Amino acid sequence: MPRFCANLSMLFTEVDFLERFAAAAQAGFSGVEYLFPYDYPAEELKARLDANGLTQVLFNLPAGDWAAGERGIACHPERVEEFRQGVEQAIAYARVLGNTQVNCLAGIRPQGHDCASVRQTFVDNLRYAADRLEAAGITLVMEMINTRDIPGFYLNNTAQALELRAAVGSANLQLQYDIYHMQIMEGDLARTLEDNLAVIRHVQLADNPGRHEPGTGEINYRFLFEHLDRIGYAGWVGCEYKPLTTTEAGLGWLKTHNAI
Repeated sequence: MPRFCANLSMLFTEVDFLERFAAAAQAGFSGVEYLFPYDYPAEELKARLDANGLTQVLFNLPAGDWAAGERGIACHPERVEEFRQGVEQAIAYARVLGNTQVNCLAGIRPQGHDCASVRQTFVDNLRYAADRLEAAGITLVMEMINTRDIPGFYLNNTAQALELRAAVGSANLQLQYDIYHMQIMEGDLARTLEDNLAVIRHVQLADNPGRHEPGTGEINYRFLFEHLDRIGYAGWVGCEYKPLTTTEAGLGWLKTHNAI
């Protein structure tokens, strides 16, 4: 059975963020991820991890003004310096928190720029981040996101990600495969996971429709968990879903699948 980590940006929201580390540990999780750590001192987050015996699995590079609707700046030609500063900030946090992978959100395609300049900006930024993170012992992953939930999101399918990875030319750039997003955009989940296992470093889950916990929608998660074992996936699976009711009430799927 895969190793599951709790996404603290979406789970255990019944309590304040810093209390979610303990809630995740009490629920049986051994690892956590979340969108961003930057609102808190790294040392404070590290203390919460250590106090609860948790592994920090993943967080994202700074992604612009999230509250204002920005979802990444990596493809924005006019914000390259801001992106590079964000890479350095992420490295500083990862060194304290101990995670060995960081995710890059491409962002919504900016208006006023041609396709070629947007693509080249994203490639150049990925290459810069991959090189800087590699020097720090950290893997860069990039995530494909569906354009129904985030209209205009630049990186939105596996084929595009593979083409961009080839253009970047860095072995330190891998894929983050979110099952929910890719069920919406392309389907064929099991085959895609197997065919691209060598470059998939992190997996996330939620069911569809609704982005709730496994068992609430159309995705056959029992099959997919067994499939991940069968093909030899060794990474974490991030539980990045919106509980249908409360977090605790929705954790029955973990016990059903003997996951924790």
